[in-house]
Amino acid sequence: MSAADEILDIVDEHDQVIGQSPRGEAYARGLRHRCVFIQARDSTGRLFVHRRTATKLVFPSLYDMFVGGVVGAGESYDTAALREAEEELGVTGLPQPTFLFKFLYTNGAGHSWWCAVYEVHSDLPVQPQVEEVAWHTFLTEEELADRLGKWEWVPDGLAAWQKLRNWRSAPEENAP
Repeated sequence: MSAADEILDIVDEHDQVIGQSPRGEAYARGLRHRCVFIQARDSTGRLFVHRRTATKLVFPSLYDMFVGGVVGAGESYDTAALREAEEELGVTGLPQPTFLFKFLYTNGAGHSWWCAVYEVHSDLPVQPQVEEVAWHTFLTEEELADRLGKWEWVPDGLAAWQKLRNWRSAPEENAP
């Protein structure tokens, strides 16, 4: 099955399932669906950064500071986060990513999707999935900040990055 044929849950503005659709159709028609964003760090705290392959359905050849992807029909955000992180990083035995927060991303052209943001730390050596990752490295926060204005980044990843920075700067507001 191709990525465009994968079945996704279609959700409303409250993240409630209202139907299902193949991924390609959901993208083409701008149907609201679910995605996960996982910030992956190595044992020294550096961030996994990569360039997407030219064959990706959305945002081909752009840089991203998250691994992740769509949540399949009937799949939980947590299950999708672990699956996507292991797939893109090319590892097995990754610890369950920690859920941080969720937000509704809008692309400014009338399309939106729910985004669940996670983080994971791992000492496992990565072997990124060649179908998804054209290039990768690990960067410090400072190195990543230096590249924000120089590289072309996926727009939803940039939104998640900014929301994550804001979320981390207000820890008292984010306490359980």
